[in-house]
Amino acid sequence: MDQNPRMAKAAPPPSGTTQDRILAAAEALFCEVGFAGVSARDVALRAGAQKALVFYYFHSKEGLFEAVLSRYYDAHQAALAEALAAAGTVRERMHRLVDAYLDFMARHSAYARLVQAELSNPSTHPLVEKNFAPLYRFVEDALGEVAPDEGRAAARQLFVTFQGAVLNWCTYAPLLSRVWGQDPLAAPLLEDRREHVRWLVDLVLDALERSPASARRAAPAARPKGGRAAARGARSRASGRVTPRAR
Repeated sequence: MDQNPRMAKAAPPPSGTTQDRILAAAEALFCEVGFAGVSARDVALRAGAQKALVFYYFHSKEGLFEAVLSRYYDAHQAALAEALAAAGTVRERMHRLVDAYLDFMARHSAYARLVQAELSNPSTHPLVEKNFAPLYRFVEDALGEVAPDEGRAAARQLFVTFQGAVLNWCTYAPLLSRVWGQDPLAAPLLEDRREHVRWLVDLVLDALERSPASARRAAPAARPKGGRAAARGARSRASGRVTPRAR
């Protein structure tokens, strides 16, 4: 009688290969109860597979959690890359980035809550960081075209501001839906949020465009291949300063 009551009403096993079923079951359970609340046995029961196969394919619960996070962040980065790949002004590309990020997070809001919850669990920090860091660098490099390296408008500041504007909306969606009596992740509230975040982007871009350094940052030749690190190195060499080697 040691079965977790939360797992007793488990959904039918997903379709696909055994490995796919285990991964899908783990994804659902981690989002429902968090990393600490799920065991390999729970995953096996939900997947309709033997417990030993969980360890055969993923070696440990940590390995399984990492596979779930990796799949999420890979899809996350792909959605943003597609939005940034198209041509257009910085404003147009930033609007597409906001749209892609909001749409993706609205479809994967359970992940937003999962990652937020795991930030309070030091044991899972390395797994979250391993997948989060490349995503941050990807977005930082994209924002670097319009943002300075340091200060209140630095790319790192903009990343946290815009990410938070979307992420918190999705994280708080279950609570907000009860308070408002409407689903924040469905029209019309989701479209209102889209326009709100776009408005924030426009406010920031308007301020950056009025900055004296805006013209220098906007020039294509001002940012060499290699992203922000290469650009910082080029500026340091031009000024006679030595840039510390990245670690």
